[in-house]
Amino acid sequence: MSTPAAAAQRAPIPMVVVGGYLGAGKTTLLNRLLERADGLRVAVLVNDFGEINIDAALIRTRSSDVLQLENGCICCSIGGRLAEALAAVGARPDRPDLLVIECSGVSDPVRIAQVGMLDTALQLNAILVVVDAQGLDEQLRDPLVGDMVRRQISGATALVLTKTDLAGAYATEKVAARVAGMAPGAVVLAARHGQIPLAVFLDAAAAPRRPQGLLQAGGSWKSQAGDTAGLADVGSFSYATRGCFDRQRLRQALRTLPVPLLRAKGIVRLGGQDSAQEIHVVGGRLRIASLPGAGVSESVFVFIGCFTAMGREAILRCLEGALAAQ
Repeated sequence: MSTPAAAAQRAPIPMVVVGGYLGAGKTTLLNRLLERADGLRVAVLVNDFGEINIDAALIRTRSSDVLQLENGCICCSIGGRLAEALAAVGARPDRPDLLVIECSGVSDPVRIAQVGMLDTALQLNAILVVVDAQGLDEQLRDPLVGDMVRRQISGATALVLTKTDLAGAYATEKVAARVAGMAPGAVVLAARHGQIPLAVFLDAAAAPRRPQGLLQAGGSWKSQAGDTAGLADVGSFSYATRGCFDRQRLRQALRTLPVPLLRAKGIVRLGGQDSAQEIHVVGGRLRIASLPGAGVSESVFVFIGCFTAMGREAILRCLEGALAAQ
């Protein structure tokens, strides 16, 4: 980590930890931030659940300053690598104006903030948790993920409600009141098309509450299992192919997968399309959208859920059946 003497020579880098359950809209929020950075140098550290880091690829289309950590919950599985990555950011001669850490959807953002606060070159501005206003009730009722979602929300200093247009005004107000009760003192905001005021990222005063149990800089931190408590059976697998997909067959395949999913995402090639397409499946909703920039040489997917070997094979058969004719 950065030495105290070196850190004292320069002001600490503002750090924002962005958490929230799978599919809540974390990557969209970060892309909107990068689009409106206006000369601000933003470094983004992306953790994703799976061997292929889809979120980092989606963010890299808008920022070249992206660091990657794979393999799930960065605190319980590769906490040491997180500390190394943060130290590298603090030691750079061209230090960023802001560091944003995007957590995987099954990790605890408070634990991640604790690691960052051990480095005196960093200053925690906010633990920002993104909440799906339409899907929250179902998530909290889910015996598999409910406790984890509650823990993510309760540790936030700022809560951002997304998909409010799908939830409707009345339901959004109920969700806002509910999450405010789960995280007393946290700022609650509704994102408009994935956008929130830049002050939430830049101004520590925009999120004044300090999460209970958060360590002071210079304290000690020990890697602990349990960040994914209640998710012991959750796993992920990846699929990659150089083939192109047929849009309609792929849409049908993803809507009728024989195995329940927590989340699926991908970057794919479609027949007759020059640009790559990004794929998101969450809560029974499917979105396919063009990805800015050049095309890709292969299609990649990451599926997150409770899979048996037979379930994985069934998903792969569905995908292979959606490939365009050569």
